[in-house]
This record gives sequence, structure tokens and C-alpha cells, in this order.
Amino acid sequence: MKKLNFVAAVLFVSLLSSCTKVDEMKLIDPFSGGSKERNLIVVISDIHLGADLSYAECSKNLRSLELFLSEVKSSRHVKELVIAGDMLDEWFIPATVDIYQGKDQADYVNRIASANRGVINAFNRIIKEGKILVTYVPGNHDLTITAENVDRILPGINQARDEEQGLGTYYPQGFPQIAIEHAHRYNFFCAPDPISNQDIAPGTITPPGYFFTRIGVHSYINNFPPAVDVIPEVTPNILGNPSQLMLFLYWNVWSRTLERFTIPNKFDEKIIVTNMDGFRGAYSVNDVLPYQSIRGGHIDVKLYKGIQDTWDQRQVHNKVAVGIPVSQAIANAAKAGESDFQARNQYFLNPQSEARVVIFGHTHDPKIIASNNHKGQKSIYANSGTWIDHNSVVPATMSFVVIAPQSEKENSYTHVRLYNFEKEIVTLMARDSLRF
Repeated sequence: MKKLNFVAAVLFVSLLSSCTKVDEMKLIDPFSGGSKERNLIVVISDIHLGADLSYAECSKNLRSLELFLSEVKSSRHVKELVIAGDMLDEWFIPATVDIYQGKDQADYVNRIASANRGVINAFNRIIKEGKILVTYVPGNHDLTITAENVDRILPGINQARDEEQGLGTYYPQGFPQIAIEHAHRYNFFCAPDPISNQDIAPGTITPPGYFFTRIGVHSYINNFPPAVDVIPEVTPNILGNPSQLMLFLYWNVWSRTLERFTIPNKFDEKIIVTNMDGFRGAYSVNDVLPYQSIRGGHIDVKLYKGIQDTWDQRQVHNKVAVGIPVSQAIANAAKAGESDFQARNQYFLNPQSEARVVIFGHTHDPKIIASNNHKGQKSIYANSGTWIDHNSVVPATMSFVVIAPQSEKENSYTHVRLYNFEKEIVTLMARDSLRF
């Protein structure tokens, strides 16, 4: 495939050296669909638009994203464009930065729109034309961004939201067999948490992954400096209490994170500035890191106190169809394969689900995986990847999914294709098909 793509690119450049980038995209037309009707569903996710391009995850790729959206708009075959979460980023911000700068979320969203004017304008042109339905599904990085503030910069956009803030699943009209969501509801560190910290931040739903990310970005912008503090050791509670065992597992995840994302600060320094979603002031690493006074003794934590015991309640609140054991949820939170598994577990193996095609974002790991559902029928899971400048999960970035739903014709199939748009040239990464 790589060799064929290379040959095609060489021939194209030699024959049409004066062409534009838009022409280059047509080496492969991802929006032809093999049909004359407007029926394609395009899914992108994890754009991660930030208010400050000096550290935002998507900066260099903005121009390519604008070009991609212009191609979506000009296609006669695209019916829907779905943004499957992490569009507006409230998480990927250095720990010491005051996110709202003393103002509010509306002002912050306006600043995102201003910093990413070309992309926002491209979305709005599609929405205003009215030929393509643009749908937004919340992700964890835009967990607390309200529907009103999304509509503020993208008036008329369709929002697929659950009753609970920060969640949503989208089923394209007429196709209950196709489910699209971000998939953070299945992640211990990223799913909305309306239970923890209510005495500290009333009304908050922000999960611990937010603090993970703020520390990680602080490490990144400081070029992963030598650690100036030592992670305090925590050992399993000798009493063997199940709750304590889960908190020890939680500490392990934090410990591995702090080993990787070193910071130029002592752990008791109040460097994590919040002032959003009920939180006020600044917090230290020690505020989120479980601790222990004596070896083998009781383990405790300041922020997210008791979080290991409330996972089942969170799953009920977040409408997780098939319960995930807390040990599995904590241990596998950083593994992309856990999201892949949950696509099958929550949909294909769930007798209450009609879905045969499931699209997730969240992991930044673009792929297509086929499996059988509980009835033995072929089902397809796809991850739409990301558009950030540098994808640390896999080398690929700027990926998207195109679904060509089947027609009523006897031999018609639903096709799911995964594409890449790096260097503003489309390549086919994977594809599969089935019939409902």
C-alpha cells in the first residue's frame, strides 16, 4: 500500500506540478462513496483547539484542518460531519496558568474561537450552508463546556448530549446500528465525577485526569526537567482492605505518571491553578497523590478522597450500560486497548444494544477492528484518531472515518473507511464493511 501510494504521488506531482493542495487531496477521494446521493457520514475527533497556540496541541495542523473542512463542505456526497469529542480544550494547559484569566468560560471559549478563527469559520460555513448536518459530541477535555458556549461560537450546530453534562452518544438518523461517542465515560480518570470533592468544589464533575493533564503539560513545556522531589513511597495496607487495595492501585498509576512527567517543583508547591468548575485557588501534587504515614498502614488522599469506592455510582450516573470492575478501570485507564475492548463490551456483546458499527475517539489511536456481536453477526469498531500536531500514541495524526451506509438494495453494504490527511494528501489506512 505504501509503495502504491508513493508511486501515485510521484506520477501526480510529475504530471500536475502546478496543482494546489486541494487537488492533491483527490489522489484518493474519500468522499466519493460510490454513490451519487448525499449519504456519507464523516467522523473526526480530538481536535484539541486551545486558547493559546504557544502550547495548544493543535497549532501546526490548523491550516490542514481548514483545508480538510473545505473539502467536506464542497463534497456532493457528505451528509453529516460528526465531531466526536475533545474539540475545545480546557485540560491541555500548563499547571501554573489561570485558565479563565479571572473571567468565565464564555470568555475562554471566545478566546479559543479567536485563536482558531480559520477552523471555526470553516465549521460555521458548513453549518450555515445547511447541506451537511454538523454534530458535536462532548469529550473529556471539553467536559464542562456548556451547550450554550459551544453554540456561542458555532451557532446552529447539532449537539448530541446526554442529560448529564459532559457526555453524549450520537446515532445518525435512520441508523440505530451506528453509535458514535468519545468513550471517556468508560475511563476511571476521565469520566465525569459528580461525587468527589463536593465539599471542596461544589457542583464539580471534573475527574482526576484533569490534574494529570495539567501536570503533564507543565512537564512538557519545561522540557521534562530533572525531578526535584521524590515520590513518597506507599505500600499495600497490611490489613488487606479491598478499598485500600484499590487506593494503592490508584497511587501506582499516579506514581508512574509522576516518574514520566517530571516537574521543576517540589510536590508541596501550589502550582496547579484551577478557578474553574467549582475549584478555587491552586493545588499541589501532594493534594492529588495518595499518601501513607507509616509503611503498610492506612492510605489516604486529599482530593478525590474515597474515589476508589464510588466508581459504581459514577457508572450509574454516567449511564455505562455494562459495569466495569473498579480494579480493571483503574489498572487499564491508560491503555488504548481498554477503549477498544469497551466498544465490544458495551455495544456488540450487550444484548440491549442494536449497534453494529461503533466509532470512538479519545485514545488518539486510529484503527478498525471487526468482531462478532452476541448474535454472531459481524460488527465493526473504528477509532477516529486525532488532529493534534504530535501524536505520542502512534505516529499517525490527522485521521478521520467515513461511513457509507447501505441502501435498500439487496447487495448493498455499509462501508467503514479510515483515512489519513498528513501532508495534505489522503491515504487509506483501513477499511471494512458489513450489512445490517
